[in-house]
Amino acid sequence: MTLLLTPFYARGARQVAQDLLGKRLVRLLDGRRLSGRIVEAEAYCDAAEPDLACHGDRANRGRPTPRTAVMFGPPGFAYVYFTYGMHWMFNVITGPDGQANAVLIRALEPEEGIELMQARRSKRPLSQLTNGPARLAQALAIDRALNGAHLCDPHGVIWIEDAPPAPPDAICSGPRIGLGKTPEPWRSMPWRYWIHGNKFVSR
Repeated sequence: MTLLLTPFYARGARQVAQDLLGKRLVRLLDGRRLSGRIVEAEAYCDAAEPDLACHGDRANRGRPTPRTAVMFGPPGFAYVYFTYGMHWMFNVITGPDGQANAVLIRALEPEEGIELMQARRSKRPLSQLTNGPARLAQALAIDRALNGAHLCDPHGVIWIEDAPPAPPDAICSGPRIGLGKTPEPWRSMPWRYWIHGNKFVSR
């Protein structure tokens, strides 16, 4: 097991999002490993101008709030937030300390603990366990308790392991999903990345 460490995360969100494709997200739950290969991710706040699709820039004019404080902290930590009154979203903090910069993990290809994931997802088929950010959070028991978790802690309960990266020619990009009334040009920024042809990509 080789954890990704702080220098990996201490870069711009767009580069980290692409480099995360193929890496393994691991959740330790009651002593059991639940894991999946990252196949889709989105970058937020990785620009000189405010990213109006991002919590850190949209709220409070780019200053931390109680909800977004983790986003402004050092890289290599988890930012978990609740949305639509029903879903948890798992992000990794990237970039320099003090600036909002993060990557949303959108989809995984399940590898370990699949039976437990299915139990948590009401026995959904394999293809529907982790093919979306809310689904993967439910499958891996990710919630508010993990907000601020240190992903580089070898004794933690959630981390990302090194694994063979996705080949550069297999990485696709396009607009981010679910941005609601976010204005242009942020609505159309091609900062969503996924592995071409992988059946676990959310869309």
